[in-house]
Amino acid sequence: MASAEQVELNAPHAPTEKAFEAFEAVEHKIKAEILKSRHDWDKHEPRMWSRAAGISNEDLVAFTIRNDLVECRSAPTSYGTIILGKIRLPAVKDEEGEGFVHVRIHDPPNRGTDDVIFHSLFTDEGNRNADGHPTTWRAIQTRDTPLEFFNE
Repeated sequence: MASAEQVELNAPHAPTEKAFEAFEAVEHKIKAEILKSRHDWDKHEPRMWSRAAGISNEDLVAFTIRNDLVECRSAPTSYGTIILGKIRLPAVKDEEGEGFVHVRIHDPPNRGTDDVIFHSLFTDEGNRNADGHPTTWRAIQTRDTPLEFFNE
């Protein structure tokens, strides 16, 4: 599995046609994983998805890749291409502004979008205290949160 030290991501950029196609191939899985993550985190740390409080599951995932994939980065690996995407969640608009999820997918070589795989969502357990425990939780990012490599 790739690590941040092994992967050289290109600079953040607007999605290309190939990126749109790759993310569209797993759009249903991305939506299912957002809802699964929200459900799982709400059991033990509801602050992770707190920016979605009061938003229905249906509204939370009412995005389309063509309209809401706003930024991408990618890097080649020996086993294909890692693609990161920043996807707007149109229902999330609060005092921090619009809300976004960071998604990692993988595109193995040689088969177009037929074998694109959802990898993960970025969930930030940050600002660790002296004991190493997180003090902030964030699954919904701001527009300014950099799209950086993650391995979750």
